[in-house]
Amino acid sequence: MDAVDEPELIPLNRLASPQVRAAADVEEVPLNMVPGLGNEQDGGGGGRQDSAFCCNDRHYRRLAVCSIVCGCSCIGYRALIDSVKAETMAAKDPEAALTLSRRAKKLSIISIGTFIFILALIPALTVLISYVLTFIN
Repeated sequence: MDAVDEPELIPLNRLASPQVRAAADVEEVPLNMVPGLGNEQDGGGGGRQDSAFCCNDRHYRRLAVCSIVCGCSCIGYRALIDSVKAETMAAKDPEAALTLSRRAKKLSIISIGTFIFILALIPALTVLISYVLTFIN
């Protein structure tokens, strides 16, 4: 049997354009396998990997957005407006920003509470109406 000659392997650097060759000469960085920021290779430190990051919303913007989606949206929009105003005014007037933040939190909770109340009220009214209609017949 004849030995099969293997083809000569040509490095990609010789076939590629000058830009690709220049990019190939750049130091390779290993892939970050830990979720979080792409520039952190050790997986530790600050950034979004803090366990309390979700609770570090001083102006309650996330709560306001949730109140739009999971609550009465008209009240939630007002909460979002107050939250954005509080964030923009934080550097200029901290007291006004604190007042707007508190109002955004209050409106968000009212929005979600109103929606839950309406969801609970619908079955109760259905039962009440069916009960009243049985006495009419």
